[in-house]
Amino acid sequence: MKALHELGARELAAHYASGALSPVEVARAVIARIERWEPRLHALWAFAPEAVLAQAQACEARWRAGRPLSALDGVPLTLKDNIATQGLAVPLGTAASELVPAAEDAPPAARLREAGAVLLAKTTMPDYGMLSSGLSSFHALARNPWNLATNPGGSSAGAGAAAAAGYGPLHLGTDIGGSIRLPAAWCGVVGFKPSLGRVPIKPPYIGRVAGPMTRSVEDAAAAMAVLAQPDWRDATSLPPQAIDWSALDCELRGLRIGLLLDAGWGLACAPEIGAAVTRAAHLFEQAGARVEPLAPFATRAMADGIDLFWRVRSWLDISALPRARQERVLPFIRQWVEAGARASTAELFRGFSQIAALRDAAVAACQPFDFVLSPVAPLASFPAEHAMPTNDPTRAMEHIAFTLPYNMSEQPAISVPCAHAADGAPIGLQIAGRRHDDLGVLRLARAWERLRPADALRPWPEPPAA
Repeated sequence: MKALHELGARELAAHYASGALSPVEVARAVIARIERWEPRLHALWAFAPEAVLAQAQACEARWRAGRPLSALDGVPLTLKDNIATQGLAVPLGTAASELVPAAEDAPPAARLREAGAVLLAKTTMPDYGMLSSGLSSFHALARNPWNLATNPGGSSAGAGAAAAAGYGPLHLGTDIGGSIRLPAAWCGVVGFKPSLGRVPIKPPYIGRVAGPMTRSVEDAAAAMAVLAQPDWRDATSLPPQAIDWSALDCELRGLRIGLLLDAGWGLACAPEIGAAVTRAAHLFEQAGARVEPLAPFATRAMADGIDLFWRVRSWLDISALPRARQERVLPFIRQWVEAGARASTAELFRGFSQIAALRDAAVAACQPFDFVLSPVAPLASFPAEHAMPTNDPTRAMEHIAFTLPYNMSEQPAISVPCAHAADGAPIGLQIAGRRHDDLGVLRLARAWERLRPADALRPWPEPPAA
C-alpha cells in the first residue's frame, strides 16, 4: 500500500469521496515528509504548516458535505516562487527584489485555488529564473533528492526536487527554455510544457508557459484539467476548447515518430542518454509506431542570437535597479548580462530575429511526424553548487539545445522518466507534438509509462537519516 504522501491526485479524490481518507490526514502526512527532507533539500519557501492544515480542514468539510469544489479539492500543491499568490511577495529568486505582497493571484494560482487545492508552499528558483540550477541569491541552495551533491536543475528547481521527494502529487513550474523539463529530467519526474497560451500566465512573454511537474502523466493531466482555462489577463491565451484530459489511451500502431539524437549545437549528448532514448524509440517501434531519424534543425546562430537577446533584456531590467539592489543579484547573472550592455541595435535585432528562425525551423522539421522523441538534456547530473552545467556565463545555453526549440515554436513537450545513468542519476525522455496537440503529447507519454520496462526506474529517494 502506498504511503499517503505518494498517492496521486486522482487516487486522493477517490479516497476523499469514499471517506477512506481526509484532506487533513493527507496534509499531515505530507507536512511530516517535508519536515524530514527540507533541512537538506531546500525546495520550499514560505512553508507555513498551520496555514496548510487550515486549508485542509476547509477541504475536509466540503467533502463531508458532498460539495467539493473539484476533483483537486484537498490535493496538496506547490507553486513556483514566480507564480504570484495574493498577499505573498514574489521574490523571483533574487535578493534584489523588493518583497511587496502580490495584489492578486496569477492565473494558474487562481485556477488551482478555485479548485480547492491545498497550497503547501512556494518552491525555490534561481535569480529571475535565468539559470538551470538551484542556485539563488535569495533562497537557500536547492539540491537533488536522488543525490544531495547534485543539482535539481532549474529554473523550476524546488518544484522538481519537491516532486521527486514526495511533497504531495502536484507542483507547478514555468518554462521559457526548458525550465520545467530540465529539472523534471534531472529529478526523475514528469514535467509538461504545454502549448503557449494553453495555461494563461501573468506576465506573459515569448515562449513562457506554466505547467505541472508530477510523478505521473495521469497527475499532470489532472492538473491540466484545471489549469487550461482562458484568462483575459493573458492576451496570448488560447480560446476555450473542450478537452477530455482524462482520456489518455493512445493507439501506437501507425504513428509516425521522429527521433532526434543530435540537437545541432550545444553540449554533446552523453552516450548513456542517447542509448536510453534510442531504447525507448525501439519499444515504440515494436508497439507498431514507425520511427524515423530526424536531422538537426537548430543552429548555433539561432542559439547565440536568442542568448544575446535574453542578455540585453536582462541587462535592461537589472541596470534599471538602484545600484545597491543590482549588487544583490547573483554574480553569475551579472557576468552573463554584461554582453547585453555592449550589444548594438543591429546585433539586438538580429538576435531577436533568431526566435522566428528557430520557430519556423522547429515547426517545419516536426511537421512530417505525429511526435518527436529526443533527450531532454545532454547530461544526467552536475554539481549542486554550479549555476548551470557548464558553470560558465559565456557558455550559458549549451545544455538547452533539445528543449529551447519548443518554447520558440509554441509546441507542447514533456519530459517523462526514461532510465537511470550508471551513477543512479535519472534520465528523461522528451516527447514533443504539433502545436496545440497537448492531449496527444500526454497520451504518448502515458503510453511510454506503460511500455517502459518495470526495472527501468529505481525506487523513489528517501530522506537521509538524521
